[in-house]
Amino acid sequence: MPRKPHTASRSRLALATASLAAAALLLSACAGGASPQTAGDTATPVAGGTLTFGRVAAVNNLDLNQQITANNAFAIDKIFEPLVAFDEHGKIGPWLAEYEESDNGLVYTFTLRDGLRFSNGTEVTPADVVFSLNRHLEVGGPLPLTAPIASIEATGDREVTITLTAPYTPFLSELSGFSNGIFPADFGGVSEEEFFKNPVGTGPFVVDKWDPNGDLSFVKNTHYWQEGKPYLDGLVYKVVADDTQLRQQLAAGQVDAIDTVPAANAAEVDAAADTVLSKTDGWSTEQVFFNTQREQFADPHVRRAIAHALDRPGITSATTFGTAEVANALLPPTITYSANDTVKALDFDVAAAKAELAKSAYPDGFKTTLLIASGNSQRAQIAQIVQESLSKIGIDVEIEQLDIAVFRERFFAYDYDFMLNSGQSDAPDPNGFITFQADPEGFSKSYWTHYTNDKVTTLMEEGRTTPPGDERKAIYAEIQQILADDVPYIPLFFPSNLKATTGDVHGFTVLPNSSVRFQDAWLSGGGK
Repeated sequence: MPRKPHTASRSRLALATASLAAAALLLSACAGGASPQTAGDTATPVAGGTLTFGRVAAVNNLDLNQQITANNAFAIDKIFEPLVAFDEHGKIGPWLAEYEESDNGLVYTFTLRDGLRFSNGTEVTPADVVFSLNRHLEVGGPLPLTAPIASIEATGDREVTITLTAPYTPFLSELSGFSNGIFPADFGGVSEEEFFKNPVGTGPFVVDKWDPNGDLSFVKNTHYWQEGKPYLDGLVYKVVADDTQLRQQLAAGQVDAIDTVPAANAAEVDAAADTVLSKTDGWSTEQVFFNTQREQFADPHVRRAIAHALDRPGITSATTFGTAEVANALLPPTITYSANDTVKALDFDVAAAKAELAKSAYPDGFKTTLLIASGNSQRAQIAQIVQESLSKIGIDVEIEQLDIAVFRERFFAYDYDFMLNSGQSDAPDPNGFITFQADPEGFSKSYWTHYTNDKVTTLMEEGRTTPPGDERKAIYAEIQQILADDVPYIPLFFPSNLKATTGDVHGFTVLPNSSVRFQDAWLSGGGK
């Protein structure tokens, strides 16, 4: 079957990522004269040292096919890597392999990089790729390979061919996610359980010491395929459960970088002499989520009443301090086919809110509980605004704050009324974000809301097979308008990725999914 190389097949791929490429995600200017964080840094990297990265949650599982939360995902992607990957601009390209796509969009041929090795020094073979991807197909997991894959076969010494039964537009985008990382066939001869306690991959780092309830230490992968990288000898994920303590430890030099900077403190961090703010556009949407299995929130009039009662521009202004954009639609503007500029969202209107509630089975209001994770000052502030706003239409809200691990357990079990959380895309194509939040049969059951809409389901399926262009754009615009009308969740704003480092950290490259490519990072003087 005739094939065309990836360099000549940009029509399908480029259209899928055009809006991302057009809005390149530049790292922010640095404070205090320390400038190595920008993409244009020309300083010569220095090898050595250990970088300590402060994070609010521990890594508790490294099974790449079974995980999705950021605490695990952004450790997994330091160990395992996919065949293709996206860069800081959201553009997909070769990673572990070069690729070719057939003219009919059914056959993808991947050629592994010459000399590619796992972190234990063994050669990466097509058999490893076949095993890894087939294991993902078998497991499914939260980010399944949903493309209609007919076969995954080793077709040469370094070649793997994936054949689809039908064209699937988001295939390369789907394949670029961390959950499609490559690992040794048959888990290198050990059990699954043993393998994921001490995993072997092609990534820039290798697990050294790991406390599933605490810190995780990596050492550099000396067999990494990118020559000279990683520059660091070690990387430590240090758990600091409170965002105030994160900033304090950064200012004191106890950590070299932190994963989260509250919007309220971004200017302060940027202005400080010894810290550098990293502010980049992302793929996330801050939202109010409704458990539609609760009878009150199964009623669309209740959900619409709450949407009218919330002043989204006011919430954005009060809690993000100029670091976020008001959300009208579900998809962030950095995702292809976002309809944020065209969707007609339910505007702030207390009279309209009361009128909607009067149409519901609860015209006099009701009592309910808003679930949030503790340690997040911004969400605590949003929760108070929601509580006050809904009191004006007769809805009595109790705020329940829980440790983030318990918070996740609760909503995974549908043990909540409504909650504050964010939706995060893991790849550039809109299919992933929409599927995770609106597919009632998917892993997350519409992001643990159990929202079901047959029209949305039909449109989702059409969006996966429709080629890039105006027809596909119209499909996702219609989906986003239905979601804005039905309100299974209320998009509030699109936050920036806000992180920070000391002035000694260089090459701090943040991806739009909020992960950091630490193979590019280095420390002045080689660190401590």
